[in-house]
Amino acid sequence: MNALLQIDPARRQNGVVAFSSGNHAQGVALAARMLGIRATIVMPENSVQSKVEATRAYGAEIVQGGVTAATRDNVAREIAERTGAEVVPPFDDERIIAGAGTVGLEIVEEWPEVTAIIVPLGGGGLLSGVALAATSLNPKIEVFGVEPAAGNDGEQSFRSGRIVSIDPPQTIADGARTLAIGQRNFAIIRERVRDVVSVDDTTLLDTLKFAMYRTKLVIEPTGALGLAALLSGKVRPRGPVAVVVSGGNLDFSLLG
Repeated sequence: MNALLQIDPARRQNGVVAFSSGNHAQGVALAARMLGIRATIVMPENSVQSKVEATRAYGAEIVQGGVTAATRDNVAREIAERTGAEVVPPFDDERIIAGAGTVGLEIVEEWPEVTAIIVPLGGGGLLSGVALAATSLNPKIEVFGVEPAAGNDGEQSFRSGRIVSIDPPQTIADGARTLAIGQRNFAIIRERVRDVVSVDDTTLLDTLKFAMYRTKLVIEPTGALGLAALLSGKVRPRGPVAVVVSGGNLDFSLLG
């Protein structure tokens, strides 16, 4: 909502356009409906159907024909140029980073004893926002990012010190099928994040089942990345740890 409220009111009447596989799509669609403006959401053809349906239910127009993870950005910007709509990117944007930062703010304010925060990583909006907010309040907090092993562009980028682009990854973590981390996000992650690790899809699937059977939480694969890293030992925090669980749009066919 905050990202849309920051758009000039006159321009906002032209609507907004976003590109996302699901969670950002739903957020923009809902905020647009609440503000009474048009939303067009560009989603890859292989997006999880439940996410597409939820986004459409919020009143957004969905564009999927021929859209892939590699083309969704360009398609959205072409629509914006044609219609005058404002583009609301899913991660490489100060408004999105600031919004995600409220998660880190709430964690530290509600649990001052926390020493580590583990966050899913796709394009980097959530991780960079949480890291910036949390370490600004307490520089001693260690923040970790977690990606799917098949789509570990962020991990590679973190290790090499430069943004690494990859081919469209084949992973059940559909919210982390990004091809490269955002420039604004990477600058913050390099400075504020302790480490970036990855977990394979088998571990992710086991984590989904654990969360459902033992904690009664329904989590989508991308949202379970942080929990998977903790349970598998990929991240070993030194004290009280908070895990950001982001996304509950689970495709139940994954459970077999």
